[in-house]
Amino acid sequence: MTAERITPSPKVSLLEFFGAELRRLRTKASWAQGELASAAHTTQSMICKIERARQVPSIEMSESLDAALATDGHFARLHPLVLAYAYPAWFLPYVEMEREATAIRVFQGQVVPGLLQTEEYARALLSSRRPDSLDDLVTSRLSRQEVLEGSDRPRAWFVLDEQVLRRRVGNAQLMRGQLERLLSAGSEPRTVVQVIPESRGVHAGLDGNFSVLTSVEADVLHVDGFFEGRLSIDPSETAEALHAYDLLRADALPPCQSADLIHEYLRGQTTWGT
Repeated sequence: MTAERITPSPKVSLLEFFGAELRRLRTKASWAQGELASAAHTTQSMICKIERARQVPSIEMSESLDAALATDGHFARLHPLVLAYAYPAWFLPYVEMEREATAIRVFQGQVVPGLLQTEEYARALLSSRRPDSLDDLVTSRLSRQEVLEGSDRPRAWFVLDEQVLRRRVGNAQLMRGQLERLLSAGSEPRTVVQVIPESRGVHAGLDGNFSVLTSVEADVLHVDGFFEGRLSIDPSETAEALHAYDLLRADALPPCQSADLIHEYLRGQTTWGT
């Protein structure tokens, strides 16, 4: 039976099917994970994550796997199905534009932004919805964080309301790990993390969470919603969002003082709600 005629079981997610297919064809070629990684210009860790359904493969990775294993576009043809399964249809355009962005601006007033979440934090947060496929949701969210890796990564700016630090997700150990992740992200040269202290009272983000992606083509606004978010490339809306973001940055503590505040929560000088 050829690879093209194999179809996933309805009991197996498409992420798991993609990983199983990669493992099957790699084994058929008598290659170790490290050998395939070298041929596909990636790392053994990445091959391992994909085979274990712990990483949503990019189209570039899918094409590289096809080239290395001479599978005639098999993985590239599976890729759109994997993406459709991994992300809601309304969110797919945002994920694709996020990968092409040269600058990312995010405001969050409730929880840590997905691009900065630890696996444990994401799992605890997403489990509150009692989803049918928690593992796939966590994998999809963490896979987006690839955009903040590499030398050509976008410049990213995250403004958080202090409520994000105050809201306890999971246990204290989980929160300490998440706060350490925020501090680590904020120390990266191309990433800025700022916190708006509660003492500021009202600010321009009280109407809701939003993000602005900047690419060579345009600015794209994403506004969170209960069932689904909303995307807009309307210049008047994106201009208003960028103005609001400037106001939020002005109200926020400078990056070094924001880090100091995160350290206070980390040391327990400021406690989480119970």
